[in-house]
Amino acid sequence: MQQPVSILLIDDHDMVIEGMKAILQQIENVQVVATANNAFDAISILKKTKVDLCFLDINLPDVSGIDLCLKIRNEFPKIYIIALSTFNQRSYVTQMMQNGASGYLLKSTSKEEIEDAIKTVLNGKLFFNVTTIDEKNNEKISPLLTRREKEILLLIADGLTNNEIGKKIFLSPHTIDSHRKNLFIKFDVNNVALLVKKASQFNLL
Repeated sequence: MQQPVSILLIDDHDMVIEGMKAILQQIENVQVVATANNAFDAISILKKTKVDLCFLDINLPDVSGIDLCLKIRNEFPKIYIIALSTFNQRSYVTQMMQNGASGYLLKSTSKEEIEDAIKTVLNGKLFFNVTTIDEKNNEKISPLLTRREKEILLLIADGLTNNEIGKKIFLSPHTIDSHRKNLFIKFDVNNVALLVKKASQFNLL
């Protein structure tokens, strides 16, 4: 990270905030510019402080972190959001992703993984620790898909390219590519063949 990264920590537990501050102080070119214990304070800070990235707890006292994620995404679209949570259910990951988060980390994560997550999202990529989240759960849980994602999944399975899908449903190839990447993350795969295979296993095709 060449440029200094300004970070807002949003968590209702001071112990978590102090722990995160201690970790982030060890990462080069990263600066915690503010902290907030609730959604109201977080929005107030974002209106008057330059912030590049928010670490956002899901469980806040006034507004759900999931709802706050969407509000930040809509009002401050240039700010990256990484969820920081004790919840390891896939449904929380999915909801945060749908509401605009670029990353999802458990609070027990390491400094190295936090640093990796920051670098990844600042490069415009998604960082969701899906493998870790799912490895303790042997049940096969069908990913939660939006209506648009289901539509694009079917078109991908038909062999259409991003450009072809975009023309068919009147979206830009860039938007289709973002949906494609989200589908890869939700199904924990890295290519179309595995995506189609897993989607078939969940009877989504």
